[in-house]
Amino acid sequence: MKKIITVVTIAILIASCGPSQVAREARKTFKGNWTLTSVTYPQNTGTFDVTLLNDASASCFENSSWNFVSNNNQGTYTLQGTNCSTAQRYFNWSIDEENTPQGVYDFLLKPTDEDANSTTGGQGFRLNLRSLSETDMVWEQTVTLEGEPFVIRMNFTKI
Repeated sequence: MKKIITVVTIAILIASCGPSQVAREARKTFKGNWTLTSVTYPQNTGTFDVTLLNDASASCFENSSWNFVSNNNQGTYTLQGTNCSTAQRYFNWSIDEENTPQGVYDFLLKPTDEDANSTTGGQGFRLNLRSLSETDMVWEQTVTLEGEPFVIRMNFTKI
């Protein structure tokens, strides 16, 4: 009887520590191939020279190809454009629904090498997953420009 109670208790603890249904559904939706169709600045007008993910200019990211693998939270992306390095990049990703409003999630992307080893000392980029559907996804990152918040929006379409 003690063994049964112990096994049930452990099973409950494991289940309660796992990701929520919402996070599991989001991971399923992420799975697959996406194109980053545009990078916009919804609260600002003008021309900006923005470097995304400490990697390349926003123009290189437009029309880039992304692949998300949900069973191991790894992925790749390949940049596009003239004068852009088209070498495949690797990353780990996760969705964090803690301390965020209903339906809005923090998304963490950590650059890695081909063997999933961090290339940034374990640091990554916290983005805001503004929306996610079977066909579209929008990320936002808020940075500081001249002491003011500056929002960068990345718009994806599933292919």
